[in-house]
Amino acid sequence: MTPGMVQQLPAWGPLAALMALAVVALSGAMINGVLAARSAGRRGGGLAPIAEAARLLRQRRRSTVAADELLRRVGVAGLTVAAALKVAVLPVGAWVVSDLAVGLVWFNAMDVLVWAFVWLAGWGQNSVFPLVGAYRFLALAVAYELPLMFALTAPAAAAGSLRMGDIVAAQDGLWFVVWMPVAFTVFLAAVLAFSLQRPFTAPMSADIAGGMTAELSGVDRFLVLTGRYSLLSAGAGFAVALFLGGGSGPVLPDWSWFLGKTVVLLWLLVALRRRIPQLRPEQLMAPAWVVGLPLVLLQVLVVAVVTLNGRSS
Repeated sequence: MTPGMVQQLPAWGPLAALMALAVVALSGAMINGVLAARSAGRRGGGLAPIAEAARLLRQRRRSTVAADELLRRVGVAGLTVAAALKVAVLPVGAWVVSDLAVGLVWFNAMDVLVWAFVWLAGWGQNSVFPLVGAYRFLALAVAYELPLMFALTAPAAAAGSLRMGDIVAAQDGLWFVVWMPVAFTVFLAAVLAFSLQRPFTAPMSADIAGGMTAELSGVDRFLVLTGRYSLLSAGAGFAVALFLGGGSGPVLPDWSWFLGKTVVLLWLLVALRRRIPQLRPEQLMAPAWVVGLPLVLLQVLVVAVVTLNGRSS
């Protein structure tokens, strides 16, 4: 891809992007079902997410005393909305829904929006455990957000642009993951965090009866599950665009390479998170700020020096 080659999709573009996000997220849930069945010594499991979705959609919605229904529904539905807004600036090959000049900032802003949605989901239930879970997520967010912001700085500095299409085009010939491994690793850890996947599942831990999901059932729980997989899928897509060359690849069209890389990375993240134990917020803070933050700052310094030398020569 060369700069300026990204094309905005017509009016049906948002619908196509939503369908692609849903298909990719469903593939992640299905591979999780297969891995869960295999770990239990059973075969199959690929259709388990569909069966679980059908069960939840038939289940009666639970309600607590004096719950703020509006805030709760905004919170549980907001996770999927945030994921959809993220992918709006994500170039799928040569296509994008909205070619914002500040697409990377948009992604980060939608990530912060996730904080609000998780907190609203916990607060709106008017129950102790969901509220504790919501505050736990804010504690986790304090730990991961600053390293994430600097990890996003590295590809933007190398490309000299905040536009996602420019960042993908800057990787023509050499993917950023080759010389930005720290930023790539920190970004993937943040993807697991903002999508509430292990080891960052303390907000939904069993010691607080499920935390933010303690009082959720039926369609509310279905929306939270959908939102988590949608955020994980959106994060995998951004990892491909920021560090793995986007849709670059031989023979096949750009969009097929992009979707193929995204699905493979999503499946790897799903398999990885099943092998990592859960961390409490206080167990994450020190590694994130004492180890992760200095390393990613060093990564940004290296990128800045290399980029400035390249432009002056």
